[in-house]
Amino acid sequence: MASPWSTVEPSNASGPGVIDLDAATFLLQWAVGGLFFMWLTGRRREVGIGYGWTIRITFGLMAAGGVVVGLALDPVPVRDASAVAVVVATVVAMVVSVLRRRAGVAGQRGVEERRTARVAAMTGVDRDRVDYDDAVPEFPPWLDLVAPVVGLVGLVAGGMVAGDPALLAVARTLVGSLFLGAVTSAMLLGHWYLVQPGLARGPLMELVTWTGLVWPFELLVLLWPTGMLSVLDGSIPDGYNGLLGWFWVACTVSTLGLVVATRAALAERQYAAVMAATGLLYLAILTAFGMDLVARAALA
Repeated sequence: MASPWSTVEPSNASGPGVIDLDAATFLLQWAVGGLFFMWLTGRRREVGIGYGWTIRITFGLMAAGGVVVGLALDPVPVRDASAVAVVVATVVAMVVSVLRRRAGVAGQRGVEERRTARVAAMTGVDRDRVDYDDAVPEFPPWLDLVAPVVGLVGLVAGGMVAGDPALLAVARTLVGSLFLGAVTSAMLLGHWYLVQPGLARGPLMELVTWTGLVWPFELLVLLWPTGMLSVLDGSIPDGYNGLLGWFWVACTVSTLGLVVATRAALAERQYAAVMAATGLLYLAILTAFGMDLVARAALA
């Protein structure tokens, strides 16, 4: 079976190779990582319920796209069945969240109630309250963990058909899922602060920290022989006289630098620092994708 990251020789032998990317494995990889970090954030019970809706729709559609593309172009039964399970689990979590929306989120409710009481004590004016229903049970965060768990099976299956050695291909698929999921989730959460301005910085700082923690493992699996060192020393031609390899180096270094800069921005007290951090995360997504995809293309 064709590798998800393969190089197709062009009709003109003197021209550069054309990269053939298996979109099905990539979409599932990205979706599983994003859904895992949604659970990580949701378990804190601080971020508003609408954030979960946004993330489930975004990554649920990615997983659904992976199903369609996989069945149409390069079927891998276990991977595609796992992707279907991811979509179903995401839809179930979404339905339960909508049905229990009147319960709100415990952490958010506590902040709103304390601020309302403080304003009323200072001014004698009651703020408009959001009506919650204490009789409705809260959404259980563990339900969001089901989708990434069942998606893990598909990622292993997709990695095993990616090439030889299978262990290396699976490691790159799993670590890449965490890496891309973390940086994307961090950027999306940064935007949510515009909707929920009173949200503490803890959830965003956690995702940025995870991005930094996964970065060395992403670097390690991409250097694992046969890896990017073979591209840099010319053992594996990249088709661009070494330019692709050095572009990868720039993306790798820039990603770490942007993560460090984002953490520094979040350490500032001004609220504008959150927006600055979100802007840095925009750039980090570009460099993170360069770090992951350029390496896989060069090593295909």
